[in-house]
Amino acid sequence: MNSSIPAHSAQPIILFDGVCNFCNASVNFILKRDPKGIFRFAPLQSGEGRKLLEKFGLSIDDLDTMVLIDGDQHFTRSSAGLRIAARLSGLWPLFSVFLIVPKFLRDLVYKVIAKNRYRWWGKRDVCMIPTPEMRARFLD
Repeated sequence: MNSSIPAHSAQPIILFDGVCNFCNASVNFILKRDPKGIFRFAPLQSGEGRKLLEKFGLSIDDLDTMVLIDGDQHFTRSSAGLRIAARLSGLWPLFSVFLIVPKFLRDLVYKVIAKNRYRWWGKRDVCMIPTPEMRARFLD
């Protein structure tokens, strides 16, 4: 795995809750629909994840959001999810039309899912360990 954060990564980085079953399923979903290998990944709880959160002024204790880091910009919650969908294969880019919906409305739905994700889908004791085939796509 790559153990250093690029100063300016050409590839967008997705930070996710590494112990959340739903979040891990979301990463696997993205991996299957990202045949060009656009995205790289790191758990929010990892050293690299925490460094990136600090770099962008985000709380290292706020683990209820997916974060998309794209160049010098970062996106959280529904904005991250919709911007990720826009770059996936298939019909998923069509979901980016929801970016026209005000963020506070989109994030209401996101927050309900985030608040209940452990209860609805469960939680792991440790962060996911990528398979050897996926390892190069993960930072830490």
